Amino acid sequence: MAEITLDLRTRPKDEAYRELARHVDSVLDGITDAMAAMATISALVHHAFGYLWTGFYRVVEPGKLLRVGPYQGTLGCLEIPFGNGVCGTAAAERRTMIVADVNLFPGHITCDARARSEIVVPVMDSRDVLIAVLDVDGEHPGTFGPGDAEGLERIVKWFARSADAS
Repeated sequence: MAEITLDLRTRPKDEAYRELARHVDSVLDGITDAMAAMATISALVHHAFGYLWTGFYRVVEPGKLLRVGPYQGTLGCLEIPFGNGVCGTAAAERRTMIVADVNLFPGHITCDARARSEIVVPVMDSRDVLIAVLDVDGEHPGTFGPGDAEGLERIVKWFARSADAS
């Protein structure tokens, strides 16, 4: 098993995400446990790019409530209602959201005042049911772009491919 973290900060984003996706698949080969996958993906993404906060908010009440799951970084918000903040909005709308400057996002929930930008990616299981969102915070405005969305969406597809990961 390839249980190492990669530092991909100096690589072009598209190349880095392709390599990271291969690494995630290799590390999680044979694993079907969603919580173990969330913990592993959080660590791998966080260390690959040196983000401020990287983690999952799990759906605990469908259509109503997210609760913090495995993550890397400082304390996260414990619960986020659907429709609130970037994570709750992404969950309610089931779409990836990129926020270049969180201070300009109406209703942004501040968990760490150092966060200046954010990307949130919905996580679907094999039945296309929303099970979580992947939340990544950056310390600088404009940290994330379409390449990050494509790369992170590719990585969280692991949950849709793993029949037991829900």
